[in-house]
Amino acid sequence: MDDTQKIITEEKTSEVSNTSEEQTQADQPAKETPAEEPADAAKSDNPNAKWYVVHTYSGHENKVALTLKQRVESEHLEDKILDVLVPMQEKIEIKSGKKVNVKEKIFPGYILVKMVLDDISWLAVRTTQGVTSFVGMGNKPTPISESEVQTIVKFTQSEAPMYKQVFTVNDTVKIVDGPFADFIGKIDSVDEEKGKVRVLVSIFGRETPVELDFLQIKKI
Repeated sequence: MDDTQKIITEEKTSEVSNTSEEQTQADQPAKETPAEEPADAAKSDNPNAKWYVVHTYSGHENKVALTLKQRVESEHLEDKILDVLVPMQEKIEIKSGKKVNVKEKIFPGYILVKMVLDDISWLAVRTTQGVTSFVGMGNKPTPISESEVQTIVKFTQSEAPMYKQVFTVNDTVKIVDGPFADFIGKIDSVDEEKGKVRVLVSIFGRETPVELDFLQIKKI
């Protein structure tokens, strides 16, 4: 075999070898790169997030909730503290002889926080101004069930507002309107839903029950 034939044979052998290597690499499955999870996936569906009851200074519930929400945003804790709730219900209150719709806190001095409890989230809530403690057994915060929270939320969304409780049984009141104006009596029963009371009024030496609207009486 002359030198020219030898060179041609070596080149063909090299081409066959290279083709075989390329085919082998092509047959191998490509390595999979891990798929990126949606940014909000952990936040919206985190099985470790639970609702906790947080005690605050009375009258500071809304301020505490707002401060905590701002802190969550500024410290990027959205994946640890998911929601803050101040349970409130619409009520009817008598002010200056008129009916006024007001928002009344269902649990004065408490807010609800949905969070993944760890050292960071605990510290963020606990050190928020106005927070006094978590509610729980001993020093450990105790979560409440999702069903309890849903019941509270449903209660806050009641369509027919009730009257704010300002009168109770055995309260002494003065009637300020109607045929019994200026009479003094004692409340026998209260219907908060309708905003009415039954007052026992002494008429001719006998106690007579009179049904009145909240607007028709005042405490003395």
